Amino acid sequence: MLQDGYPLPRPLGSTRSSNILCFLLLFFSIITSCCAVNPSHFLPQDQDQDPPCLAFSPTFTYVAKTYKKLWKMFCQKVQVHSDSFNISKNNSKSSEKISEVASLRCAFDLFDANFFNGEKIREVANGAKEFNIPIIRANRKLVASVNGGLNNPSSLVFNPEWGSEKPQSIDKRFSYPSFSGTKRPESEEDVAFMSVLELGDLIKTKQITSEELTNIFLRRLKRYNHVLEAVVSYTEELAYKQAREADALLARGVYLGPLHGIPYGLKDIISVPKYKTTWGSNTFKDQVLDIEAWVYKRLKAAGAVLVAKLVSGSLAYDDIWYGGRTRNPWNIEEFSTGSSAGPAACTSAGMVPFAIGSETAGSITYPAARCGVTALRPTFGTVGRTGVMSISESLDKLGPFCRSTTDCTVILDAIRGRDPDDPSSRDSPLDDPFLVDITKLTVGYLDDAEEEVIHILATKGVNMVPFKLNYTVESVQGILNFTMDVDMLAHFDEWQRSGQDDDYESHDQWPTELQRARMIPAVDYVQKLLVSWLISIRFEATNLPVGIISGFI
Repeated sequence: MLQDGYPLPRPLGSTRSSNILCFLLLFFSIITSCCAVNPSHFLPQDQDQDPPCLAFSPTFTYVAKTYKKLWKMFCQKVQVHSDSFNISKNNSKSSEKISEVASLRCAFDLFDANFFNGEKIREVANGAKEFNIPIIRANRKLVASVNGGLNNPSSLVFNPEWGSEKPQSIDKRFSYPSFSGTKRPESEEDVAFMSVLELGDLIKTKQITSEELTNIFLRRLKRYNHVLEAVVSYTEELAYKQAREADALLARGVYLGPLHGIPYGLKDIISVPKYKTTWGSNTFKDQVLDIEAWVYKRLKAAGAVLVAKLVSGSLAYDDIWYGGRTRNPWNIEEFSTGSSAGPAACTSAGMVPFAIGSETAGSITYPAARCGVTALRPTFGTVGRTGVMSISESLDKLGPFCRSTTDCTVILDAIRGRDPDDPSSRDSPLDDPFLVDITKLTVGYLDDAEEEVIHILATKGVNMVPFKLNYTVESVQGILNFTMDVDMLAHFDEWQRSGQDDDYESHDQWPTELQRARMIPAVDYVQKLLVSWLISIRFEATNLPVGIISGFI
């Protein structure tokens, strides 16, 4: 039997002749199979056409004739009639089957599924053509004809159990430190680097107007952007409108809180009507979405003033975007790293008092560390994501970039809470961080944590304990990649199918990863979900500290 389940005809004559016959049949079958594949099968196919069936190249006709002549010569030599085995009638069909299976087996290799015999491979291929592809195309037309994942929430929503404690009412806000007695500096440079609470006190005491403050930061954005390449668009008209509204409210005695009249920037995957939301990509650089992102709504309600859309790496991957590559203000020879490049760089350079970024896998923590700012990556579900380009529904998080932990807490308090259009969001049961007794906290640290950080926390009275994770980084990284890449491809299927990935800013990033994601079978993805669940169960079974410090983070 051949490996693919097609029996060789039983040869007649001597044992030697039989062996020679078997060898020749196998050899010429292989040659025929190799020559039979039409090169057009490797060219892109129209997505609306049926998947191509294997056809035979012109070379096959020549090889088949040669095969027949050699077969007759061999039969004469071994004194066997050439029609004894119906080779002239059956060889073409048999070769076609072998060629088809050989080609399909290459595809199965990419799925690590090359364990079926030849008949089963052909059955799977026929079944996929008859059943799978029509369903896939119907689903794609229904939910994947528009890029970005903005319109259809995923049915695979990550909704972790956060304990049986009933969440506190979101109406209960944090108690902020008092900053009374703040004096306005003479230098605009000094004003630009004041904290959010200090700037809020200047506005509240009418030492500066929101319009003045907006003007200061817009000038700084325009002055330094040519070096840092951190701004996508200036929302100047909107900014002055919101600033004047904030000043008018204050003149009537209405004060909305610490963000009243404070300028800020948004990462350019967050939608704001009438302004471009480019996702950092050349493909979408003229895109305007008539969607008001939830986080933008929250900040607008708090009285904050949007002055700019800040750089996102292309499709939220790293710091390369269609306009260049964002740099670190502390060292412009370095790049900012991470897709929240614009928020990190602009906050660090005093171009905005704070900014909102996002993270799927390191896009808040990495640029914050590189650019020397304080940022907060909230627990998943703390901040709603309606109107934000989606990579992965179970990994995406929004958080603030500031220049102090206090400012991050103030911003988080303004944007946290249940988003009615984001099923993964919730009212988080957070204790007021300004009332927490840190001497009652237990913080674990990994082997690679910085000793200075451990020492400082210990001197403040925090109980510091060594901690080891019960899984390897490699296993977690594999799960992360499966999740992120498959989810991302589900949102950008049309982008890949239409060949727009050829225009991507860095081919070794999303284009390469999403091509691999195309070859992840559903069975393996579900098994990935099961492994994720298993790891989380094992993790919860450990003596988990309140927080964990790692040199990686």
